[in-house]
Amino acid sequence: MAAPSGRSGWGLWATLVPAALLCLAALAAEEPSAAEFDVRPGGEVHSFSRSLEDYTCSFTYSAQGGTNEQWQMNVGVSEDNQLFSCSVWRPQGKSYLFFTQFKAEVKGAKIEYAMAYSQAAVGAQSDIPLKQEEFEITETTVAHREGKFRFELSKLMIVARTPRDEL
Repeated sequence: MAAPSGRSGWGLWATLVPAALLCLAALAAEEPSAAEFDVRPGGEVHSFSRSLEDYTCSFTYSAQGGTNEQWQMNVGVSEDNQLFSCSVWRPQGKSYLFFTQFKAEVKGAKIEYAMAYSQAAVGAQSDIPLKQEEFEITETTVAHREGKFRFELSKLMIVARTPRDEL
């Protein structure tokens, strides 16, 4: 299950998953790994990655306009080692850059849930999800959909299921 379908399902997931991710981070077996990085305009393709245990999250993008923006990536693994989470966002809320492309990729796990937002929650502001047709989700990636993406991105959230060792 990558993401719910139907309008009512999106609203429910958009409110429940951020809370679930906070719980996941709090229960992480290892301290969640957080790192700040600059999202740079100029039209060139840039990439940023973080790894934790056997899992990696990579964010690749191209953006135009403005100046560098400070963004953050957090990765975490649940206490039972069954879920890997990756969040990429602009802590100030809304990005003023125009993203021509984006892709987040996980290695070592398969995406169970993912959501992309045009605005990240800050203060009294709420997360504003992208429309379902603006991005696509596969087993390992979340990426813009060519011709449908409206160039706004401020946050990506991914929860992926890790492989289980069966006896």
